[in-house]
Amino acid sequence: MTNNRSGRGKSRQNAATATPVQGNQHKKTMKATREREPEQSQVRAGNGLLQAEIKHKNGNVNEVTRKKRENGRDTRRSSNGGRSQDASNRIRSSAERTDLPVQKNDEAVIDIIGMNHDGEGVGRVEGFTLFVPGALPGEKVRVKVLKTKKQYGYAKLLDIAQASPDRIAAPCAIYDQCGGCQIQHMSYEAQLSWKRQHVVDVLERIGKLSVAGNDGMSVDLSRVQGVVVHPTLGMSEPWRYRNKAQVPIGVTEGGLVGGFYARGSHRIVDMNTCLIQDERNDEVVARVKEIGRMLGISAYNEETGRGLLRHVVVKTAFRTGEMMLVLVTNGRDIPHADAWIGSIREHIPHVASICQNVNTKRTNVIFGDETRVLWGRDVIYDYIGNVQFAISARSFYQVNPVQTEVLYSKTVEYAGLTGKETVIDAYCGIGTISLFLAQHADQVYGVEIVKEAIDDARSNALLNEMRNVKFEVGASEDVIPAWKEQGITADVIVVDPPRKGCDPRLLDTILEMKPERVVYVSCNPSTLARDLRILEDGGYSTVEVQPVDMFPHTVHVECVAMLVKDFMAHALQKTD
Repeated sequence: MTNNRSGRGKSRQNAATATPVQGNQHKKTMKATREREPEQSQVRAGNGLLQAEIKHKNGNVNEVTRKKRENGRDTRRSSNGGRSQDASNRIRSSAERTDLPVQKNDEAVIDIIGMNHDGEGVGRVEGFTLFVPGALPGEKVRVKVLKTKKQYGYAKLLDIAQASPDRIAAPCAIYDQCGGCQIQHMSYEAQLSWKRQHVVDVLERIGKLSVAGNDGMSVDLSRVQGVVVHPTLGMSEPWRYRNKAQVPIGVTEGGLVGGFYARGSHRIVDMNTCLIQDERNDEVVARVKEIGRMLGISAYNEETGRGLLRHVVVKTAFRTGEMMLVLVTNGRDIPHADAWIGSIREHIPHVASICQNVNTKRTNVIFGDETRVLWGRDVIYDYIGNVQFAISARSFYQVNPVQTEVLYSKTVEYAGLTGKETVIDAYCGIGTISLFLAQHADQVYGVEIVKEAIDDARSNALLNEMRNVKFEVGASEDVIPAWKEQGITADVIVVDPPRKGCDPRLLDTILEMKPERVVYVSCNPSTLARDLRILEDGGYSTVEVQPVDMFPHTVHVECVAMLVKDFMAHALQKTD
């Protein structure tokens, strides 16, 4: 479903007793935090949920049903085959641990006592962790072991002996096949609660931060109570929220199809509707498939590299209603292009732009380097709050405009602007956060490594007649020090990095520039926690964190964190 970014972190050792360091002195520590193994993180994510060990009642969790295995379980050997059987056993034992309480294909009844960051239920058999997709905390389930590793394994949900009160019937007809949503089977209230707890868990486990009480309803100025993590800000209507659809195109015996990749494969399953997509996106995709079948358009084949149509991308502006259609093709020539464009314009009058993106590379990356307009404008327009944005075929624009306004409003609040401040927006993209900030600051500087994004940012600043914002192309860790040499210093630095978190050199730069506040907008709680630990070791205090549900029914959660250089001054200011 979404282009969502990911990364996991290994918790820092002895962080609670670490002394604050400045600038380059903590580089070795930063490097150590990034030497991580995702598998170990999976185990820690499970074990973090198991901090209070649950006593298994009546031995149900240990009630493992071992199925006989065909090769190697028969101890009777003929004199002729003994040596061959011994060799087979040695090979098998080296590939599979036999000292674990469960083996592949075993069945067990277990209690689910938590959920990991992928939305998988977490249970144990004699202390051995199993991850079970589809299982919810509080449930007793029967599972079949699919794979075991040294410290954990994966199991398939067979039956639910005792269901969680948070379990609901997923409304999507293809939920079990599609990988776009992971937790539709959990009530929305429970999703919001779990996402907050997930943020709390990683802040404590990876960031080694002390988190305040679980109510999280207000900021207590006493530092003893720790970081306040507020309840997740959710949506009043958590369906049909996505303004962009990216649909892979394939072919079956029935002709052109487009929808989603079957879970764990690259087989395209046809889909007519998606409950988290705007209905207008579904309508455009359906019409494009219909026209393509009628005109005999071929679909791209990943294995052969042949065929024309690779993806259909639709962007819808929620405020203005304008729509953009992008046909991603394996070549420049589109047969019957005029007929295709004419039919789209006839049946979908809201389409203001029809573009073609050419991608001839053997890759799973959606867009190629060349984009051209087939009809209409090269951009559509939309608003976030009272700021207008021009959206091109390849420009990044948040896919949930309703929650984006919530996220950015919280960012402005945490920046604590009075109209006199200089603000630096690292990872500024097309200037969405920068322009929000510019309404409340004296001067905003935005930096982004992607040139096309900076071009869009400058255009958006002109579009909104904002003269107090400047954008520059480059890496934040290079550009910001150069600004400092020019006499530009920031009162507030805002970062909104990709899922891998901030570049180590950018964190060094922040600590060297020493702004009064840092506002960290994150799409990955784990890398947020890692980077907060580094900033804390450099002398900052994390005051509060606000989770925002940008992607309902998925495991993803965005956060805004506020850090201050002088906590006592901040606390006194709050009491005035």
